[in-house]
Amino acid sequence: MFRSRPRPALLATIVALAVALAACGSSSSSPAATTAPTSAPAASSAASPAGGGGGGNAVTIQNFAFGPATLEVPVGTTVTWTNQDSASHTVTADDGSFDSKSLSTGQTFSQTFSTAGTFTYHCSIHSTMKATVTVK
Repeated sequence: MFRSRPRPALLATIVALAVALAACGSSSSSPAATTAPTSAPAASSAASPAGGGGGGNAVTIQNFAFGPATLEVPVGTTVTWTNQDSASHTVTADDGSFDSKSLSTGQTFSQTFSTAGTFTYHCSIHSTMKATVTVK
């Protein structure tokens, strides 16, 4: 006779993912359209294990995509990316102004944008992953 038993680790993972997804909303209410020139952010950056950013300053890396793909923030904002994929990814500025190096599952990377502009970035491991931060 077949008898199913709950698997605590699987259940814990499902609950953790549900909580993480519920917290991934963006508070940005306007689209990220701008004609500002691209400029390098005078910023600090750091990669750290597990954790995450908050609210409208958070970008999730999941399903081989950055979400949201476009983010608009005010000058001085720190944006935090969290890798929720099973694969490693990077957060690499197209102009080379910031680079997270390889982020494993659960790791975060934060970048403070202290100048206005449009900052396009990609994953250097997976070239189809692209996104933009617009700083006003």
